[in-house]
Amino acid sequence: MEHSHIAFDSRWIGQNGIGRFATELQVRLNFSHLFDDASHPASFASSLKLGRWLAGSDAKALYSPGFIPPSGSKVPFVFTIHDLNHIDIEHNSSRLKKLYYQCVIRPAIHQAERVLTVSEFSRGRIIEWADCDPERVTVVGNGVSNIFHADVAPMQPGYAYFFCCSNRKGHKNEKRLVQAFSQSGLYRDSKLVFTGSTDVELQRLIDRKGLAGQVVFTGRVSETQLAAWYRGAIATVFPSLYEGFGLPVAESMACGTPVITSAISSMPEVGGNAALYIDPRDIESISMAMIAVAGNSELSSSLAAKGMQQARNFTWDKTANLVSAALHRLQAR
Repeated sequence: MEHSHIAFDSRWIGQNGIGRFATELQVRLNFSHLFDDASHPASFASSLKLGRWLAGSDAKALYSPGFIPPSGSKVPFVFTIHDLNHIDIEHNSSRLKKLYYQCVIRPAIHQAERVLTVSEFSRGRIIEWADCDPERVTVVGNGVSNIFHADVAPMQPGYAYFFCCSNRKGHKNEKRLVQAFSQSGLYRDSKLVFTGSTDVELQRLIDRKGLAGQVVFTGRVSETQLAAWYRGAIATVFPSLYEGFGLPVAESMACGTPVITSAISSMPEVGGNAALYIDPRDIESISMAMIAVAGNSELSSSLAAKGMQQARNFTWDKTANLVSAALHRLQAR
């Protein structure tokens, strides 16, 4: 798809959620100008840098796959706010972040040609917080990369395991998951595997529960390795308290693995009727769901089959087409 004279903020490209979104869109949409800078796109000076670069370029418009708008430029723009976790989640927030959102991002929502987001949950929060016209905010969703599919060779670490694609941020709710795993008794026959590396606080809980040998951390994984970990799991457990989308839900489903996830924020949108939902604040709820999937092959097979069907709703081509449609408004100016 050709988008002549539209600039793209390519600083967002990377391995995290926004990074994957940016990567997949740049591959599919042909932007004429790419802004690439060594500084982090989410730094406080980022908006000014982007605005200065844009003003000095001959681009007629800008699309950013991330939440930082261009400051000091009169060039029309569309940007993407994946969620409002920096103001909704206390441990991800600060007085400075809240001020930045109020003074830079909120006005930009009203100035942008269009604001894109990834779920109806995030759309509702943006409209409510910014008090903007609902017509300004469009859901474009997320996609599942082709790497994630049911024919992936499963990871075979030598033990049965539940899998959690996560990080050590508080809203990922990992402590309750560890407690639920302990309470379930499933540690006698299986392990709990987290992506990334442990931290002091989580490790202290693991040790206190006597689970040091039963909770495993993968370290950094490639997408190919991630798909293998999904595919080999008894189930993916994703008990997050807050997500703009929740890619691990869709990715795991695409790999044919049952998903246990939270019945709040965006997760029910992504999981549809294909996930086993839990109350993420209730350890017993998480524990019972894990026991149910581990002990009921019929339930496990049903969730896997429904999940593969549900995952087909999320493709990067579909997302790129929706973004492209929004950008045509810029080209029409």
